Amino acid sequence: METNFANSKTKENLMRAFAGESQARNRYTHAQQQAEQQKLYVLADLFMFTANQEKEHAMIFYNHLSECGGETIKIDGGYPVDISKNTVDLLNMAKHNEYEEYEDVYPAFAEVARQEGFSKIAQDFTNIAKIEKYHAERFECFAKLMEQDKLFASDETETWYCMNCGYIMEGRSAPPVCPVCAVPQGYYIRLSMTPWKI
Repeated sequence: METNFANSKTKENLMRAFAGESQARNRYTHAQQQAEQQKLYVLADLFMFTANQEKEHAMIFYNHLSECGGETIKIDGGYPVDISKNTVDLLNMAKHNEYEEYEDVYPAFAEVARQEGFSKIAQDFTNIAKIEKYHAERFECFAKLMEQDKLFASDETETWYCMNCGYIMEGRSAPPVCPVCAVPQGYYIRLSMTPWKI
């Protein structure tokens, strides 16, 4: 039997998810600024790209609360303070949080929504959990490259892509300066790792 939405745990879980996604977006924009200061523009783009997806997740959860317009929903919850001057730490913190949403938080919220009779909301929690897994894997991959000092170098030939002008080249490392637009190496990414690969 469907629970009345106004008295449901799902309503509170949607607000928790909205708060969590909103905070993730802001943590990632903060990390993006830090990566830019360190001239790690590929990581700045990674954080901003993910931040924009978190914004969309937040809006999906928020729109499910439309019948609560004008209401204040009180929730409790714990949210991380991911502050570090070390970009690898920021990547690993982001990875941890994304895995937590994928493995624990959103599956639990989906189950409550299913039990309360809100199948569309349950499906959204399940689908977004899958996206968070991909986010976690992506952060993990870039963290490992940083830890191995291989963000801009490889043991084998790679196709490198300049995110500023689009220049593509092959080699074991990205050039120190783009030969076309003269931006620093921090703008380069393996073509195979771009979300828009050919």
